[in-house]
Amino acid sequence: MKIPSYINIQDFNYTLPEEKIARYPLESRDSSKLLYFKDGIIENRQFTELPDLLTEQYHLIFNDTKVIQARLLFKKQTGAIIEIFLLEPFLPSEYQLAFGSNHECVWKCLIGNAKKWKNEVLQLEISIGDQSTTLNAEHFKTEGTYFLIRFFWNNDKLCLSDIIESAGSTPIPPYLNRKAEDSDSIRYQTVYSVNEGSVAAPTAGLHFTDDIMELLEKKSISQTKLTLHVGAGTFVPVKAENARDHVMHAEHIYINRKSIESLFKSEKKFIAIGTTSVRTLESLYHIAVRIKNGIDIRNELSLEQWDAYNTSSSLSRKECFESILFYMDELKTDTFKMSTRIMITPEYKFRMVDGIITNFHQPASTLLLLISAYIGDDWKKVYNHALQNNYRFLSYGDSSLLMITKK
Repeated sequence: MKIPSYINIQDFNYTLPEEKIARYPLESRDSSKLLYFKDGIIENRQFTELPDLLTEQYHLIFNDTKVIQARLLFKKQTGAIIEIFLLEPFLPSEYQLAFGSNHECVWKCLIGNAKKWKNEVLQLEISIGDQSTTLNAEHFKTEGTYFLIRFFWNNDKLCLSDIIESAGSTPIPPYLNRKAEDSDSIRYQTVYSVNEGSVAAPTAGLHFTDDIMELLEKKSISQTKLTLHVGAGTFVPVKAENARDHVMHAEHIYINRKSIESLFKSEKKFIAIGTTSVRTLESLYHIAVRIKNGIDIRNELSLEQWDAYNTSSSLSRKECFESILFYMDELKTDTFKMSTRIMITPEYKFRMVDGIITNFHQPASTLLLLISAYIGDDWKKVYNHALQNNYRFLSYGDSSLLMITKK
């Protein structure tokens, strides 16, 4: 693969009428439509039919990240409202340690109405059951367009996870053009979410129910869960005419040994549930190549935006996971951790993914570039079909199963 020199983002644009955007989820998660695309052929299905479309030759990979209540509203004495949007932990930088903090921590944040904040300490009174505290927010440092905010409170019986779960609100996407409601705290979350850290949902997973998961299991369709904490960068539009100039934000991956071993042993075809699972699997391949080639495994593992395009390797999928297990053994750890900025464009060669379940994405977005990379120019046929057949678009919209078997 070569790093693309020019990607005209307008080649990945389409007209999305406002009425096609799903502002709210359907009453039942699995009652959405499912556009089934296989080798250029499109069928209209329902998501409840997914177990019938798959056989035991497939292995589904889910992102079990959990969306946090990332929006915190502080009211100044003047009446001005300052919104602090949590992005990722800075000190401590480990998600579990940050959420478990019971006194103070520093987070990388976005600030709404920042001009009205004159660097005084903001305060928010919080009551959780019989416990109460004052959450204080102090401007610690500015880094580019982001702010480092120090949070501190005076009740060590309350950890940060408790505080934001009680005081924060769900970070629903800006294109929904509405405020978060109580129902969003449940519906903007997959039924299998476990690990806190995302500020956006892996929305392909929103269609799955416990019943669907059970039906898949009964059909001997393998399932593995991994974690990529989705960042706010997923909503950042591609503003550059040449998408090659777009800057991807880092996202953090965590996978336990049991999951890596299940992928290592699997001889089945991988279907990624959502673009976040796609990016995780493909990132694993390219970081495994680096491990195989003898990088200093004591350094933090990270994949930069175009690193994948410099990979010249015929490493098999099994060898990939074997390298990762070797790395984990060398470091005596049961959790594999890395960060990724990978940008998947039409020049990309997929190494891990044999199918994708995903929603319908924004025009001229990095997510649409990824879909184009997988099904080529057929993305236009798929999206035109969805528009003409009343599919619902974006995060709370309908879904698609995309498969290429003739290569």
